[in-house]
Amino acid sequence: MSRACSICEKSAVRANHVSHSNRKVPRRQNPNLQLVRVDGKSIKACSTCRRTMVKKLA
Repeated sequence: MSRACSICEKSAVRANHVSHSNRKVPRRQNPNLQLVRVDGKSIKACSTCRRTMVKKLA
């Protein structure tokens, strides 16, 4: 099960934790994925795509 949006294909990116002493430790920033039912199928959509779908339907 991938951690990527089915619509825009947004996926995880590499970033750094930066402490108060400015030390950098690598980490991952994952997208905010949510399961959404579209036409009877469950797809993973990021929150940005989900908001856009709601706006276009209304």
